[in-house]
Amino acid sequence: MRSIGNTDLSVFPIALGTNVFGWTADKETSHAVLNAYVEGGGNFIDTADVYPSWATGDSTSETIIGEWLAERRIRDSIVLATKVGMLEGLRGLAPATIRTAVEDSLRRLRTDYIDLYWAHVDDHDTPMVETLGTFDELVREGKVRYVGASNHGAQRLAEALKISDNEGFVRYVALQQEYNLVERGYEGELRDVVAEAGLASTPYFGLARGFLTGKYAPGTTVDSPRAGQASKYLATEHGRRALEAVLRVAGDRGVEPASVALAWLAAQPTVAAPISSARDVGQLRALMTAAALELSEEELSLLDTASRPSD
Repeated sequence: MRSIGNTDLSVFPIALGTNVFGWTADKETSHAVLNAYVEGGGNFIDTADVYPSWATGDSTSETIIGEWLAERRIRDSIVLATKVGMLEGLRGLAPATIRTAVEDSLRRLRTDYIDLYWAHVDDHDTPMVETLGTFDELVREGKVRYVGASNHGAQRLAEALKISDNEGFVRYVALQQEYNLVERGYEGELRDVVAEAGLASTPYFGLARGFLTGKYAPGTTVDSPRAGQASKYLATEHGRRALEAVLRVAGDRGVEPASVALAWLAAQPTVAAPISSARDVGQLRALMTAAALELSEEELSLLDTASRPSD
């Protein structure tokens, strides 16, 4: 298990992303994935009120998870994270929006508290002090244990932390951002802010929308709603190099490429637990393998060098 920053949240090295629940995974399949994840030792479930409203028009993921939690009766052993700020009708981080959204999420999730509540996207239209003040109230009321920032840049994240310190508000304890072998923009000022503030990172798109699973190749058709975005990496030299290195290490280790890509990510500075989703139990196996896979320094170096864009 790993800690989220300086909190008492102890989490499995791979967080289960659930944006596919109710979209490419129906309720029965989603429950099977959740069961397999916790039976394999997993405890960190990440969702959002917007998942997958683009396909269902509703917060189906939270509803499916809530029904599962009610059936399993294991709420206290789960680290449950959800988000506010991107759902149609509840966009942004204004106090009234957060208040409405958190009550809706608690109802759908069938719980009276959220372990980690994410500001899903930065809101430049609402004074940050108002957003942070509302999050502080939710923590003091016991509805939320900790708060995190998702999709925030370095300057804005640093500003938020400074405001919390000055006002005596709870601080963001973690950052959630895109990060993987072929998208490495996190490595720089943003990671410096996270490290210096003692935060943790729980990156999303750890498999580059499926590209790093190894199923994408020139002329290959992949049945996935993300296929168009994932296949773009084949057009880049560093993308092809990264995939070749992942496939080489996976072959040497006798594991799936996805396991190698996630294990590399989990080994990076500040990263506590990469987030990855699974449409079925079969896809989940690679995630669970990644949690226990320790890459050697030579393997980490190979992957790091191969995936760096050429100057």
